[in-house]
Amino acid sequence: MLAHAWYVLMASSAAVQPVTLPESQVTPAPVSEPTPTGQETSGDVVVTARRRVERVQDVPIAMSVIGGEDIEKTGAFTVNRLQQQQPSLQFYSSNPRNSAINIRGLGAPFGLTNDGIEQGVGFYVDGVYIGRIGASTFDFVDVDRVEVLRGPQGTLYGKNTTAGALNITTRLPSFTPEARIELSGGNYNFVQAKGSVSGPLTDTLALRLSTSATTRKGTIYNVTSDEYLHRQRNLGLRGQLLWKATDVLDLTLSGDFNVQSPDCCVQYYARVGTTQRAANRQYAALAAAFNYKPPSFDPFDRVTDLDASINSRQEIGGVSLVANWDVGPATLTSVSAWRYWDWQPQNDRDFTGLPVTTVSQNPSQQKQISQEIRLASNGKNTLDYTVGAFFFKQTIDTQGSQVQGPAASRYLLNPGNVPVGATGCATTTANACNPAVLNGLTSTNTISFDNTSFAVFGKLNWEAGTGFHIQPGLRVNYDKKSGSYLSVVTTGTGSTTLNSDQSATLAPQSYAPKFSAWNVSGDITLSYDFDRDIHGYATYSKSFKSGGINLSGLPLNAAGTGVDLSTQTVKPEKVDAYELGLKTQFFDRKATLNLAGFWTEVRDYQATVNNGQLTVIRGYLANAGKVRSRGFEFDSSFRPSKRVNFYVNGAYTDATYERFTNAPCPPELSGGTVTTGTPGPAGVAGQLSPVACNISGQRLPGISKWSFSYGGEYNVPVGESGGQVYVGYDGNYRSRFSSNPSPSAYTWIEGYSLSNFRAGYRKDDFNLFGWVRNAFDQNYFELLSTQSGSTGLIVGQPGDPRTYGLTISKSF
Repeated sequence: MLAHAWYVLMASSAAVQPVTLPESQVTPAPVSEPTPTGQETSGDVVVTARRRVERVQDVPIAMSVIGGEDIEKTGAFTVNRLQQQQPSLQFYSSNPRNSAINIRGLGAPFGLTNDGIEQGVGFYVDGVYIGRIGASTFDFVDVDRVEVLRGPQGTLYGKNTTAGALNITTRLPSFTPEARIELSGGNYNFVQAKGSVSGPLTDTLALRLSTSATTRKGTIYNVTSDEYLHRQRNLGLRGQLLWKATDVLDLTLSGDFNVQSPDCCVQYYARVGTTQRAANRQYAALAAAFNYKPPSFDPFDRVTDLDASINSRQEIGGVSLVANWDVGPATLTSVSAWRYWDWQPQNDRDFTGLPVTTVSQNPSQQKQISQEIRLASNGKNTLDYTVGAFFFKQTIDTQGSQVQGPAASRYLLNPGNVPVGATGCATTTANACNPAVLNGLTSTNTISFDNTSFAVFGKLNWEAGTGFHIQPGLRVNYDKKSGSYLSVVTTGTGSTTLNSDQSATLAPQSYAPKFSAWNVSGDITLSYDFDRDIHGYATYSKSFKSGGINLSGLPLNAAGTGVDLSTQTVKPEKVDAYELGLKTQFFDRKATLNLAGFWTEVRDYQATVNNGQLTVIRGYLANAGKVRSRGFEFDSSFRPSKRVNFYVNGAYTDATYERFTNAPCPPELSGGTVTTGTPGPAGVAGQLSPVACNISGQRLPGISKWSFSYGGEYNVPVGESGGQVYVGYDGNYRSRFSSNPSPSAYTWIEGYSLSNFRAGYRKDDFNLFGWVRNAFDQNYFELLSTQSGSTGLIVGQPGDPRTYGLTISKSF
């Protein structure tokens, strides 16, 4: 039985189950030849990466696949956990809205989300493009497989994807009655329940209902509220109705509802670094002025004193209709979808127990409709093709607010020229000594965004000679974006008349950016089948990511008299990507080794940047001149016997700013009086600061040069019943990476490795196992950030500590 469950993956650790699709949707996939023993060999993973069903090893794309059963046994039930098994995948999330999926270091800017930009990595569920990346923080519900495609995919997918795509496929309704239940429990009061049921309603109608619910106590204790933060509370529901209208036409109607209400996500004291701000305005002096200190100076004590409410509630749902019509030589597919997203956050944006910023949140609501139509040739012909058209309409409405508290005046304003070490103000009339100046200062932001996108795309696969394929692709795309940003600022008494200190802290702003453009892009792949199990390919892609608009506030102009309107839009990214790959299998497909080398250059790279101005506490968008990501990847899996399997995957990624001469400066070169002349030394208080910094040649944030995943499983049969006792291990390592848009000595996250173990008993459709994640209780940060205003405070979001538990599952 285990031999049937093992399928070698090109780039994943895991066993993947065969894909079952309606007959009219399937291009027949190759089947394994039997071994001399009569058992099936490995190697028959089938995927739909190219919008047709194919063996993964035959697809000339760098991609990884992980099956639903492997997701369940390894606990990789979110994208955040999935990245631990995929070295080229990066996922960052300071909360669900501020999440990013990157591949090879590219995709979305590192930092807080700005509504006006596109994702560089497409996120798809059952063929539907998801416009809000917050959906990726939910637990997977009844997933059949996850495909991770690396590199531009604009000629195959509805929405242009310059860095890759994450393609999630759920299990379809079955005409054979079936049910499955899974229960897990662990420390931190972790409880997770998953269930699904499927079967026929009539001879042509089948239904599938699925659910997943997760709760867990938080891992970080807040002494102020006497509660644990980073709590999990997730619920997901999905229903699917499959109608086989005729032998050549089927329709699948799907609906889902998902809600999260976690007390997350928190960042708190990690360390302090000296900026160029005056000494009496650095964090140490400010804390002394309030006789304040955090409850612990060790962030891995996992204790904080945040004094504002913390929550990251989000609700996501929608409906879709997928139709597949086999017209003989081709299959016509239609994917229609409507989706919504409702985000209701609460944050402590000063990251301390002081009432500096008592409210900072951006509740937001999105609605989207999308329509994709594709025509894909059936069978395996000398000339195969996929052509399609895609329409996407998105609206977002955001109601932002920021309120300063009674500690804001002293914390944010200049107290005057006081002696070093003094905690008071130079004069009793200084605004910094008057809490009423900023207490209650409120910015109420009304933000709207309208995004329309239309594209036609296509890709050919011409077998020019035996085993030699030429595969050109083309995409024509139109994007139109418009938005408005209105910020009304009132004092604590309700007045809109502001003094200079108040307007420098929260500046009234009103602007209405617009962007529209046509783009033509394409790719060409040359591939050659050296034999049945050795395939090579070379690809060149010329792609783009649509231009964007800034919808999180703009920085002040050089004179400080108003906002800099030249920053309200950002130019499109222009991408040139080159890739060489080799896919191989050996020993009757019991061993797989795949190699890929890549070189990607991005001109006008869209970066989220921060500066010392409080008026743009969330950062804003800018174009870096040029970015380059290059490296190589290898993926290997082995099955020397039916008792043992193991895998090793790795990636080397050299991702740098090739040209970024006007970048925002890191904290050690910020906070002082700005000069166009010679700035003072970095990390010395009271020095002159440069207007901008040249960070050309420095590392992109969020990407490790080296990353690996590795593991395996060993089993022993038990008696004559067909049962097995097994042990498994999954580990990963990533080297140090920068956690600031401009690399800073204060925000490097050191490399770390994580180890996960499991051991259990399984027989037929029953499985019982214990598990330990982060078994050696590794202390590591997921993110480090700087406190706005160049105080020198560095705050962090730690990764999960060691967790353990038990899982039991049964299929019927």
